[in-house]
Amino acid sequence: MQKSTIYRKPMGENLFEEEFTIEALSQMGNPLERLAALVDFEMFRPALEEVLVKKDCKTPAGRPQIDVVLMFKVIFLQRYYGLGDHQIQYQIIDRTSFRQFLGIHTVAEVPDEKTVWACKNRLAEDGTFDRLFDEFRTFLDNKGLSFNEGKIIDATFVEAPKQRNTKEENKQIKAGNDK
Repeated sequence: MQKSTIYRKPMGENLFEEEFTIEALSQMGNPLERLAALVDFEMFRPALEEVLVKKDCKTPAGRPQIDVVLMFKVIFLQRYYGLGDHQIQYQIIDRTSFRQFLGIHTVAEVPDEKTVWACKNRLAEDGTFDRLFDEFRTFLDNKGLSFNEGKIIDATFVEAPKQRNTKEENKQIKAGNDK
């Protein structure tokens, strides 16, 4: 069956699509854009570098680590939206507002789930994680803002086991006879 011609035809790719998307998000009241304008996340750099920057590197060989402030912003998004390590990686790749907030322009720049996990672990080992988020909360409180966590649920689909009992077996189970 052929589609009727009364419907819109799909539009082709546009060179300025990312700019149009960001502008539309801004007009709709992108909360991450407003947060980025209010909070200078650089204030957390000294505490983050104290814990996360490797001080005993003998050579600059190897892949450079991801910026510590970027990682803190990733963890903030993860905590704010209630996402797991795998889901934060997926959502950064998928969501324009997340990439804009983080200043990420390519998929290659997105930290993987293991990097996010390792960063959180290192921050949690000496209590820096909780201290930084307490400071962040205090900063927002002083600005008259609130920090509500868990707006999006990390939904992972898990296949449930299929029941293979016959009707007769179900009747016996309901009657209290296991066999």
